[in-house]
Amino acid sequence: MVVNSSDRSCAVVIGAGIAGLCAARALADRFSQVVVLDRDELPDAAVPRRGVTQGGHGHVLLVSGQRALGELFEDLMDELVAAGGVRFDPGTGLSFYRFGSIWPAEPSELRLVTFSRPLLELAIRRRVAALSNVSIRDSVSVAGLEGVGGRVTGARLDDGELIETDLIVDCTGRGARSNHWLAALGFPAPRTSEVKVGVGYATRFYRRSPGDLLQGSAVFSLPSPPAEKRAGLALPVEDDRWLISLGGWHEDFPRDLAAFERHAKKLPHPGIARLLERCEPLTELSVVHYPTSRRRYFEELAELPGGYLALGDAICSFNPIYGQGMTCAALEAVELGRLLDGAAGPVDAELSRRYYQQAGRIVATPWQFATGGDFSYPETGGERPRGIRLKNAYAKRVQLASMVDPQVRRTFTSVQHLITDPAELMKPAMVVRVLRGARKATRLTRAGEPASV
Repeated sequence: MVVNSSDRSCAVVIGAGIAGLCAARALADRFSQVVVLDRDELPDAAVPRRGVTQGGHGHVLLVSGQRALGELFEDLMDELVAAGGVRFDPGTGLSFYRFGSIWPAEPSELRLVTFSRPLLELAIRRRVAALSNVSIRDSVSVAGLEGVGGRVTGARLDDGELIETDLIVDCTGRGARSNHWLAALGFPAPRTSEVKVGVGYATRFYRRSPGDLLQGSAVFSLPSPPAEKRAGLALPVEDDRWLISLGGWHEDFPRDLAAFERHAKKLPHPGIARLLERCEPLTELSVVHYPTSRRRYFEELAELPGGYLALGDAICSFNPIYGQGMTCAALEAVELGRLLDGAAGPVDAELSRRYYQQAGRIVATPWQFATGGDFSYPETGGERPRGIRLKNAYAKRVQLASMVDPQVRRTFTSVQHLITDPAELMKPAMVVRVLRGARKATRLTRAGEPASV
């Protein structure tokens, strides 16, 4: 249903990436007209584009993110599988290494679909473009915002054109210029927290054939900090390809092909090195550097403009190794739709406040996970969260226990995918299981035995 209210006549979304397209889909049922703006030339093919620096690298959509996208785009996961995406149980299909062992296969009752980010973006952009009340304009840049009386009322383009609007949703990512734009209208900028991680990774695509892997459908190798810093990921994606990304924290990542191959051989999980030896390369190496994670605390602001909201990486840009960004953007878009349905009239400061409170709750758990892992390294810079050492110590025990206790494993996996509240891992009975399981897993790994569930 399209809301034909004079207070919700037109919405503008700045940015046509995953966050912007999710926002546009949520707004299309609640505004008479939605205009999506992007400075890139948007391709009609599943290829990386210039404005998305990580577009050609590994992306994972968590199960909660897949469900949120399913609310916005019906049967989307089925469409992606039909286009060549691969569906599997992450508990049995993902061969995962951390803390001294490849984790045993254990059914999780969840289903994960893997694909390239360009394929996902193309699929949802085509769906958004097909909506009768949505227009997507590419190759245009926003120079600033217009506003009056405590409200943002329009977007001014670089060529001087003014698009008048009842709501602007800023999905321009971690490089968002909204602090400058809002300051020009007299609004304060939110407090920003940065965590210096020095993460980088290199990606190459390879031909995929049956039998390439001895175990599972995908590989994920994470380091045991602080001594280890290298990570590796191999995902099956469309067109019978492997997407292989090798990276690490604090500049410990490959920058050329020789270093890429050495990196794979040094990983404790042998699966990725096997793929490099066995499979035909299809592309050149692509390298990206990600120096800092960044979170902007809009929910703390005492004064907010009506008619303006940020979404996705414009609120929180996570360490990409953890694969949380697209999921949070989809969850925020769904929440925005729910808030609009529950409120009449324009998007005023009060509705904005409620939205940012909910967005803050959405990003709180993944931000804690990501920064907790990052601060396992003494080189990590930024304001350390309170109690981080104790939290990290318990998080490690949860992961050790997950190797040997199916109940802990299922709960941990569900929390990882942002389905279950992390408080479930702190209940007394679960704490007992975690501590007991961690001791058992430690004994096994020290003895050189594989942990087994």
